[in-house]
Amino acid sequence: MVRHQPLQYYEPQLCLSCLTGIYGCRWKRYQRSHDDTTPWERLWFLLLTLTFGLTLTWLYFWWEVHNDYDEFNWYLYNRTGYWSDWSVPILMTTAAAFTYVAGLQVLALCHIAVGQQMNLHWLHKMGLVAILVATVVAMSAVAQLWEDEWEVLLISLQRQAVRTLITRGSGHSWEPAVSLVPSCTQGHSAIPAHGGPGRHHCALLDRGRTVCPRRAILLPDGHSRYLLHRGVCPLPGPSHHLLSLHHGEKGPGPQTCPHRPPRGPHDEETSHPTETLPCCLPCPLPWGSPPGLKLAPEHTLMSFRKALEQKLYGLQADVTISLDGVPFLMHDATLRRTTNVEEEFPELAHRPASMLNWTLLQRLNAGQWFLKTDPFWTASSLSPSDHREAQNQSICSLMELLELAKGNATLLLNLRDPPREHPYRGSFLNVTLEAVLHSGFPQHQVLWLPNRQRPFVQKVAPGFQQTSGSKEAAASLRRGHIQRLNLRYTQVSRQELRDYASWNLSVNLYTVNAPWLFSLLWCAGVPSVTSDNSHTLSQVPSPLWIMPPDEYCLMWVTADLISFILIVGIFVLQKWRLGGIRSYNPEQIMLSAAVHRTSRDVSIMKEKLIFSEISDGMEVSDELSVCSDNSYDTYANSTTSPTGPQGSGSRATTLTDRSGR
Repeated sequence: MVRHQPLQYYEPQLCLSCLTGIYGCRWKRYQRSHDDTTPWERLWFLLLTLTFGLTLTWLYFWWEVHNDYDEFNWYLYNRTGYWSDWSVPILMTTAAAFTYVAGLQVLALCHIAVGQQMNLHWLHKMGLVAILVATVVAMSAVAQLWEDEWEVLLISLQRQAVRTLITRGSGHSWEPAVSLVPSCTQGHSAIPAHGGPGRHHCALLDRGRTVCPRRAILLPDGHSRYLLHRGVCPLPGPSHHLLSLHHGEKGPGPQTCPHRPPRGPHDEETSHPTETLPCCLPCPLPWGSPPGLKLAPEHTLMSFRKALEQKLYGLQADVTISLDGVPFLMHDATLRRTTNVEEEFPELAHRPASMLNWTLLQRLNAGQWFLKTDPFWTASSLSPSDHREAQNQSICSLMELLELAKGNATLLLNLRDPPREHPYRGSFLNVTLEAVLHSGFPQHQVLWLPNRQRPFVQKVAPGFQQTSGSKEAAASLRRGHIQRLNLRYTQVSRQELRDYASWNLSVNLYTVNAPWLFSLLWCAGVPSVTSDNSHTLSQVPSPLWIMPPDEYCLMWVTADLISFILIVGIFVLQKWRLGGIRSYNPEQIMLSAAVHRTSRDVSIMKEKLIFSEISDGMEVSDELSVCSDNSYDTYANSTTSPTGPQGSGSRATTLTDRSGR
């Protein structure tokens, strides 16, 4: 019996099959090729890379703007008339699209690494084009309708620079990273130690090592001369210096800082440059915005009471006027979103809120919508008593707010004009001003935001702090007797903050809900911020990137260990992959290497490999063939001329010796 040896043995290549199968639906061995990728497929790879970059940018943008999700929902509500939290589905869709594109990108790079020809499947091509078009349309829409929001990307990079500083921590990484972080404005000192007085100590880094084991603060070059008189050790770079407090000294925390602006008629003086002893950078004074800390229905007495429980510096309210001349608080133009007007008076649902009498407005419920829709995902956290209180809230009048806040907080009043056909259209400002003055509310605790008839207001109520909502030159604002500015946090730069401070103009920025943004503005020396998330910001005792030395050392050692394990793992994996090369001949080594060769060269090497593997078996096959011929001749001779037993025995012996059996 003749045994046939296989000419070639194919090892199972499951990983390679999955790689080419998922990317191009090429699951069979004969479908794969080591030929160069066609120009058309290279174009698709470039398109895939472009889509990956755009989806990554869009995902990063949408993740970083979570501070303004409510603003985005409000914008869509004004356009569509339907209130919903659109941020969640957009974020989930973006994450899913990025995951899909990132997976294709990894598969394409693996094709290049193993030398396989790329051939993207047509279904993937359709999905790639759809994601690319949707991403471009979304980014273009945001650029047209929400242009200011792109500034958040630049602001967020300042936070990432601080993270880069912390994770790098070696060489000269301190100076370029800190240069992206807004330094303290003149008139303020520096960043307080983590956790307030008497708690953790912070440490600044110089060339990868701890500079000061005690408490340390960062100061701009504006205090250089002062610090040199105090024996200060400078950091690398011309614009930052280190001031270390002696052991036992306690820098005041955010709530006890002596440089916090006082609640009085001279609030604006807190931003003027002073020569006081630097101790800490004052925490921005928090203001409660109309949504009421997201813990109660907005513009209700419960929301303002919750804000006062958080020890906020002031409250912000939007004031309009009813048809019979009663000022009340309402942010929306209609009552559809924040009341049950569609249930009680369906015919009045689309009418402006100011076109209804106060007696009718008092009959509406302003709290059930909050529990039903849960717009801020906080209704489930309310206690049973708060739940009952929220369910029975009604529209709040201006007089009720003044009585609640009298002696407890400062008020920032913004007037929303009624329609032109309203009977109090022309006297709305006078009615509101009269209500504030007759309530006995201290004038120095009122920040007056409306810009019209400002000279008249200054004459009637000289104690009001005149506040502007538009960004103008500091000299022009001072000529108009403006004491404060109320701006969006993307509208002002660090240098402009310094300019306003030099003119005794205090700046309040809105709306700041994210702790990272609050920390960034804290380091920029912003005097106050407006937030509807003060219950979270109150848990931030210092800027987020201030950490104790032990915590930093732990993070640094952990990063080193992870890097060491990865490097050793890569070497071990490479050694394991190349461990069987000794048993290969040169042709097998060339076949197993991931190099680009033409199909003709690969075929030639395969033929050489096949013949080298069966070369030993060829001699045996030739001998078997000769033996078969000799056996046939012997059999023929024996039939024609019989021989003796000895002859047949010798032939049998010879045949056995030659055949090896």
